[in-house]
Amino acid sequence: MAAYLGIFILALSVVGQQLPSSPHGCMEGSCYPATGNLLIGRAINLSATSTCGLHGPEHYCIVSHLQELDKCFACNSQRPYDPYYHKNSHRVENVIQLKDSNEDLTWWQSVNGEEGVSIRLNLEAEFHFTHLIMKFKTFRPAAMLIERSADFGRSWRPYRYFAYNCTKTFPRVPGHAIHYINDVICEERYSDIEPSTKGEVIYKVLDPAIHVKDPYSLEIQELLRITNLRINFTKLHTLGDNLLDRRSDVLQKYYYSLYELVVRGSCFCYGHASECAPVPGVDARDSGMIHGRCVCKHNTEGLNCERCRDFHNDLAWSPAEANDPHTCRECNCNGHSNQCHFDMAVYLATGNAGGGVCDHCLHNTMGRNCEMCKPFYYKDPSRDIRDPAASCDCDPVGSMEGGVCDTHTDLDMGMIAGQCRCKLNVKATRCDYCKEGYYGLAHNDPQGCQPCNCDPRGTIMLGAPCDQISGDCSCKRYVTGRYCNQCLVRLYWGLGNDLAGCRACDCDFGGAFSNRCMVENGQCDCRRHLIGRQCSDVQPGYFCAPLDYYKYEAEDALIGFVHGSSSMCVFQPDVRSVHRERSQGHMVTWTGPGFARVKDGAGLVFTIDNIPHAMEYDIMIRYEPEVHSQSSSMSSPQLTIYGCTYIKCKTAIGSKFTLHFTSFHLSLTFFTTFHPSIPPQLVLIPKYTELLGFQGNDPAAEERRDEMVRYMCLDSFMAMPMPMLAEMCTKLICSISAILHDGALQCQCDPQGSLSAECDRVGGQCRCKPNVIGQRCDQCAPGTYGFGPYGCTACDCHSQGSLGHQCDPVTGQCPCRQGASGRQCSDCQPGQWGFPSCRPCQCNGHTDDCNPQTGECQTCRDYTDGQYCERCVNGFFGNPVLGSGDHCRPCPCPGNPGSGHSNGDSCHTDISSNQILCNCKQGYTGPRCERCAPGYYGNIEHPGGQCLPCQCSGNIDTQDPESCDPRTGQCLRCLYNTDGASCSDCKPGYYGNALAQDCRRCTCVTAGTQQSYCTDGHCHCDRQTGACPCRDNVVGHNCDQCAPDYWNYGTDRGCERCGCHPLHAMGSHCNMFSGQCHCQQGFGGRQCTECEQLHWGDPRVQCEECNCHPLGSEMAQCDRVTGVCECREGAVGRRCDECARGFTGVFPKCVRCHPCFELWDDAVCMIRRDLDHIRYDIRRILESGETPGVGDKRILELENKLAQVQDLIRDGDWDRLHQLIGFCVKMTMPTAYGLSHMRSQMFNTTMWHSRAEIALTDGRLMSVAWELNGTAVQDEVLRWNLTQMERELRDLNTTLMHHRQKQENNLSSGFQGNAFLLTRSSSPVT
Repeated sequence: MAAYLGIFILALSVVGQQLPSSPHGCMEGSCYPATGNLLIGRAINLSATSTCGLHGPEHYCIVSHLQELDKCFACNSQRPYDPYYHKNSHRVENVIQLKDSNEDLTWWQSVNGEEGVSIRLNLEAEFHFTHLIMKFKTFRPAAMLIERSADFGRSWRPYRYFAYNCTKTFPRVPGHAIHYINDVICEERYSDIEPSTKGEVIYKVLDPAIHVKDPYSLEIQELLRITNLRINFTKLHTLGDNLLDRRSDVLQKYYYSLYELVVRGSCFCYGHASECAPVPGVDARDSGMIHGRCVCKHNTEGLNCERCRDFHNDLAWSPAEANDPHTCRECNCNGHSNQCHFDMAVYLATGNAGGGVCDHCLHNTMGRNCEMCKPFYYKDPSRDIRDPAASCDCDPVGSMEGGVCDTHTDLDMGMIAGQCRCKLNVKATRCDYCKEGYYGLAHNDPQGCQPCNCDPRGTIMLGAPCDQISGDCSCKRYVTGRYCNQCLVRLYWGLGNDLAGCRACDCDFGGAFSNRCMVENGQCDCRRHLIGRQCSDVQPGYFCAPLDYYKYEAEDALIGFVHGSSSMCVFQPDVRSVHRERSQGHMVTWTGPGFARVKDGAGLVFTIDNIPHAMEYDIMIRYEPEVHSQSSSMSSPQLTIYGCTYIKCKTAIGSKFTLHFTSFHLSLTFFTTFHPSIPPQLVLIPKYTELLGFQGNDPAAEERRDEMVRYMCLDSFMAMPMPMLAEMCTKLICSISAILHDGALQCQCDPQGSLSAECDRVGGQCRCKPNVIGQRCDQCAPGTYGFGPYGCTACDCHSQGSLGHQCDPVTGQCPCRQGASGRQCSDCQPGQWGFPSCRPCQCNGHTDDCNPQTGECQTCRDYTDGQYCERCVNGFFGNPVLGSGDHCRPCPCPGNPGSGHSNGDSCHTDISSNQILCNCKQGYTGPRCERCAPGYYGNIEHPGGQCLPCQCSGNIDTQDPESCDPRTGQCLRCLYNTDGASCSDCKPGYYGNALAQDCRRCTCVTAGTQQSYCTDGHCHCDRQTGACPCRDNVVGHNCDQCAPDYWNYGTDRGCERCGCHPLHAMGSHCNMFSGQCHCQQGFGGRQCTECEQLHWGDPRVQCEECNCHPLGSEMAQCDRVTGVCECREGAVGRRCDECARGFTGVFPKCVRCHPCFELWDDAVCMIRRDLDHIRYDIRRILESGETPGVGDKRILELENKLAQVQDLIRDGDWDRLHQLIGFCVKMTMPTAYGLSHMRSQMFNTTMWHSRAEIALTDGRLMSVAWELNGTAVQDEVLRWNLTQMERELRDLNTTLMHHRQKQENNLSSGFQGNAFLLTRSSSPVT
């Protein structure tokens, strides 16, 4: 309800609104009750804490009646006010009406002298309070405040403070002008001492000067709403005499008196009522009374229309507005409930359409509007929504939540009324069957049925994958197992989505031992050195033998002939081996290094002993004539197999024979007509049709035989040159090779002649290095030599010096012609040069050897050098040319070369001086190199001595003779700011790398560096790093800052710890110069232990604003402990907003007083000094009990004086009495005078307020008038004073009689009593 209290502010904007809204206005928008005085009819609810005369008549006086005869009156409030019988009754209810029926003023009045008085109004309901008016009969209060309560007095909050001096009276309340509508401030304009009567105090809750942006804000609502109002009077305006005398006759003129109190407000109905009725229990019916119970409209109810009527909560209750009544709307529960409540979350979720939520829905319904069915019920679409819900029909075993169905139809959400919600693996209308792929419907299974877990790769996809009862799966052809997840053992593998489920092993018929494989990965059982799943790949470093693998070269055969039926090998000169050159661009149709030249009738014998498998082979002979011509012809060769009948070849090339041997000798005899022939190559080709995999009528065997023919696999080996094999041939040949050799064959590539250990997959040809040949790369090609890690090197025999192009295969030596030499036969004989036109060397007789190409002499003797040995070597001089008669002699620099004392590189003869001049080595100088050069040192006077470079780190001038000592090598003139015996250190005051000539001046800050390291403004630092030696708690490479959490940089003792408060500071770091810590909000001071800037006090308790007056203070910051501002000359006060002592005027226009003030000020200072002395004496008296300077004689004199005063008062001789008092004052100085001025000092506290001085003067004039007129009031005052004096003297005499032994204490008592008497008597004189 409180959240919308501010709506009533709209009524406040209507000026002078006093009447309620018209009835029809409530239908179209907000309506408001009448506004009036809330006090009318509530006299019983109005109370005051102090009322004069409640317990009997009390006298009071009126200060302003100085010129009237009647100055004092009686107040008797024991009975209520009556205009005829009890006009002197001044109860608090008198403030409700300004005048009585006789048009006489009435008022409320408090007890005399009481300052803390309050008036309180208790309301029976919540009301809007707009403003307050008070009209006073006496002075307005010097201080007061207005408070409110919105919870019937349980808690109070202030509205406004009023004071004559806000700073002194309410120092913690802001005294500035109001800035915000809810500011609580202190105001001074209604607390002046003038006027003395009929002064008003007006307070408006909403200050017209402050614009209200949002009248519905929580601040405005809380500001206007009240249930109780209290006015606290805290200080009276007085003339100052009450400070000295608290007697009733003095206080009779000081009290609070109020003519009228108006509390304007209205019934609080949030715009939902145009009239109000009495609150139940309130019987008052006064005319004009503002009642507290709203007569609610817009379907609202409550004392203040603060809620909606029952079953009207579809919209949130809200205060009415001018154009929108915010009528509470009836809830819609579809006839299933008559109770509801508003839910803001629902309201927001519906897009502000409605927030009513029905309570206690009936007929098995639920929901915000009872529009949904409860679980296990559903809404029949064919029936009205107001009809009861129907029961669900779902199998509890297969349904979710025990049989819950869809409560209504919602196609977007897939809901159909009455539809069962099956478990995850259940189907059917009633959820009583398992889904396909599941089995075993069970109640305790949260998913209803268990999955079949059939492997989809091995399961037949037609129909259900498994039996609904047992769960057994239906497997594919080559699949087995309960879950169809296994292939048939050994023959199939790779369970997948194939139609049959698994794949055949399909092992290579030659590479694998059988057609069985691993079920997991299909791996076949491979023969040796065959790899791959099907065993169809060759392991690296191995190969498959081709069909013509078994070849036998003629170069390797024995040369002989057949004699009879026995084998007789006889060597004949007509058959010899010849190397055949390989030229670029010509096809190579032979194997090996060359050929064997065979003459007519010669024979070759081949030894065959490496056949791996006994079977049928076809023998093929490859040969060609050495010279091709039409006239040349060759007869068929004769073939003889020892131990067997020979068969004569029918064709010259490609003749085939059938053998059944694994080891035998075979002899061939060639007959040619004209020319010798290139010898044959004998090849054995296995008859593959006899092998397993090619035999029988098996479809696979037939297909392989067809492929061998289709792809011409065998015919490819009959052609010369042999064409590239088809891929299918390669696969079939590898299978044949694997059967013949029980696996693959090792490459056996020669590690020196081959590029790697791998060879061709078919044939096994290794990849050879340059100039290397052979299947294994194990021999040099013709015309090369030096088989080794880098292959073979070409012979390069010189065409003019060599007899041929072939060379020794090991040494590479070519066959040289006569007169040639060298490996390539490309050089002249020793002592000659210029091949092939050789001529003798010209070396002046100093050598016999010269360069074979250029003729330059080599290895000159006799200390000579040059192209022709025509000059002396370094260290020698002379003319070695043949025929000159001279020779080379050693240079004397100063010793001969080889003597250990020669320091010159060379020398020469100076013709002009006929002297030998030396060319010195580096580091030596002088005509004979007899001393060290600048920058070098050593003792070279004796053999073995040498000049060494001065070790000065490169930091000297090597051209300066004095840069270092020539004997010791000590560095003397270091450059680049270096120092030390080797110039290897930076000199003092510098740092860096002396070896790199990078010494820089130290950059130490003198304020942070230790003083012992600094001289004349320059400081020393570490010579390598440049780090400066810092003072305590100073850091930085240059000592230019305090260490973290330290400050006071630049002092001799270094930096000091910041000491920031651990709780009030943002961190432990502070400014290194000022030490100022970074304080949190609300804290200040260097260490954050004080209040923030422009505040004072204890931050742990409360901080207050300084508010130093800008015209009177030196600075805006006040003392952080006392809050006192530092004032400029002429200003004084805590805020420096008053004129100082010695200045007059109204601040800030303070004018210095007349010079005579200084004289009076000196006198006052002397009095103050005397007063301090008196205080000191009194403290001594109280502590020791002795009174110095007072005896019995003095007491008797005082008693006589007292008797004289009593006689004068009794006789009415006032002039004589005044004279006696004045004489007594003079006689009692300085003690009586000091005590009198002690009281005067109290009066001086109000001298600085001009208005108070005027009021005090008026009071004194009134007292003088009373004395002159001899009034009874003055007589009573004097009699009371004398009575007090008599009582004090009697007490003194009694004390003297009983305590004679304590005479000083009695004298002290007498002194105090008489001093008090004299002080009171002297008051009118001052």
